[in-house]
Amino acid sequence: MKTIGLVDYYINEWHANNYPKWIKEISENTGKDFVVKYAWAEKDVAPVGGMNTDEWCKEHDIEKCDTIEELCKKSDYIIVLAPANPEKHLEYAEQVLKFNKNTYIDKTFAPDYKTAKKIFELGNEYGTPFFSTSALRYASELADFKECQSAIVMGDGVSFDEYIIHLVEIAVKIMGIGCKRVRTINQIKQNVCTLDYGDGKMVTLNFATGMPYALSVCNKEGQLKFTNLSFGYFKNLMHKILEFFETGKSDFDGAETLEVMKIIEKLIEAKGKEGAWLAL
Repeated sequence: MKTIGLVDYYINEWHANNYPKWIKEISENTGKDFVVKYAWAEKDVAPVGGMNTDEWCKEHDIEKCDTIEELCKKSDYIIVLAPANPEKHLEYAEQVLKFNKNTYIDKTFAPDYKTAKKIFELGNEYGTPFFSTSALRYASELADFKECQSAIVMGDGVSFDEYIIHLVEIAVKIMGIGCKRVRTINQIKQNVCTLDYGDGKMVTLNFATGMPYALSVCNKEGQLKFTNLSFGYFKNLMHKILEFFETGKSDFDGAETLEVMKIIEKLIEAKGKEGAWLAL
C-alpha cells in the first residue's frame, strides 16, 4: 500500500473532503494501491461547520498526525492543501520538501510570484519533485485546442483573487508562457481581463459569479471553436497526481506555474488601476 499524507490549514474543507474518496476510487479501478492514510492541520477547528481534526479523521478513517514532521516520516507521498490559504504554502513547503518525497501543492500555489520562486528554490535545494496546478488544466476538452491565436475564457468563483487561478491556468495551458502585459476592467459584477502576448496573440478572461467554465478559441487559420468544460477535471487531476507520485515527473514545465503566478499577481494589482496595462 502506498500512503499519502494531507497537510492542511484546517482539514474540514472541500478539497480534503473529496480527494481521499476520489483517490480511493481511482486506485480501486486501476490497481494503483494508493490510500490517503494520514492528515495534519495547523488549525484544529474549521471556520465553517466547527468540525475539529479528530472528528474529521474519525469520519474519513484517516490517522491524525500531531506534527508535519510525523506526517512526512510516515507518508510515502504528500499533498499540501490549504487551497484558500496560499500564504501558508511556503511555510509548509519548508517543512515538507526536505523529506524528499514526491509532493503535490494545491492551488493557488503561492500568494505572489516572489513566494512561488522561493518554493521552487526549495524544491531544487532538496531535490524534491513537486508540482501544482488548478484542476481546470486537466479539463478533457482542452486537448482539442492547438496553436491558439486568441481566446476568451469564462468562469466564476467566490472571489476574484482566489478563483482567477482557474481562468489563468487555462490560458497558460492553451497559450504557453510569454505573456507581456495585462489589464483588468471591472464591469459592475464582471471582471474582464486581457492578457497580451504580442503579435496579435491575446486572451480575454471574463470572471463573474455564476459564469460557467467555457472558452472560445481562434487558431492561426482563423477557425473558431467554442466549448463548455465538463466537471471531470477534478478526477483527471487525481489521475495526474497519482501518476506524478509514481514517476516524480509532471506532464508540464514548472515555468508555466511561475507564469500563472506572475499573471495572477499583476491582474490583482490591475484591479485598482482600472484599464491600465501592467507589464509582466
